[in-house]
Amino acid sequence: MKVEEVHLKGKEVLNEVSRAIVGKEDVLKLILTTILADGHILLEDLPGLAKTLMAKSFARALGVEFKRVQFTPDLLPSDILGVSVFNQKSLEFEFRKGPVFTNVLLADEINRAPPKTQSALLEAMQERQVTIEGKTYALKRPFIVIATQNPIEQEGTYPLPEAQLDRFLVRLRVGYPSKDDEMEILRRRIERRQDDVEIRRVVTPEELLEMQRAVEDVYISDATLQYIVDIVEATRNDRRNIEIGASPRGSLALMKLSRAYAALEGRDYVIPDDVKAVAVPALSHRIILKRELWYLHVSQEKVVSSLLEKVPVPKFE
Repeated sequence: MKVEEVHLKGKEVLNEVSRAIVGKEDVLKLILTTILADGHILLEDLPGLAKTLMAKSFARALGVEFKRVQFTPDLLPSDILGVSVFNQKSLEFEFRKGPVFTNVLLADEINRAPPKTQSALLEAMQERQVTIEGKTYALKRPFIVIATQNPIEQEGTYPLPEAQLDRFLVRLRVGYPSKDDEMEILRRRIERRQDDVEIRRVVTPEELLEMQRAVEDVYISDATLQYIVDIVEATRNDRRNIEIGASPRGSLALMKLSRAYAALEGRDYVIPDDVKAVAVPALSHRIILKRELWYLHVSQEKVVSSLLEKVPVPKFE
């Protein structure tokens, strides 16, 4: 598949998902960008902002299998991965696969489960495989985890450890709709006469894999790679605001996302604007701010945005 086809099919997918999600075009484009970059997504925002609907809509438009797990304090790792059950007829243990064996897994309110259960996803997210009782099971491709968490509901939650946050390629915040968009949401609900939105399949799982492979052909120059490294390095050198900067995984995330973003734009090469477009969602959750900034309500996104203004942009002749 060529980059131009990725652009056209990506546009079809976004148009179809937009039938369910009014406005938020930037967020939807970043979600599809992350999927094309074969990465996982953390949606962090207030309740009722269609985070779950976004995950379902993309799964339907992409024609992939979708499963949802509601994370709760009593959720066990086996509830996600699966469990071995003794078969009395064969007198042998049989492995019953859990919901992680799917294409798109929605981990709803992931920070409500204890760390032991959260960590059950680490191998699946990084290695695309699950090891249970010494036996390894490969996950089918594509495999994308879309996790949600509500920042305001701190009571009864378990903060995601940095190691797991780092597994998410992006962290996105949805935000409230504008007045006009909210009016459009109400009008569409009246026209549908039901809550559910019918989303048609635009691509197949095989075509999605081809789109992901096409992203690997997008050219990125050494100058743009240096720009990526300079941005990540800036997070490590900002001693005034940042306690711990982004790791090399942050650089890899920027590279992968910028190539996918360029492909959605219909280009087979990356420009600095592509890097800028994905830098905040790619890096904000990978840095730890100085403690005093939390008291001042300075966000990680704001700090990364300020760094982008300071890092020189490469010029091309």
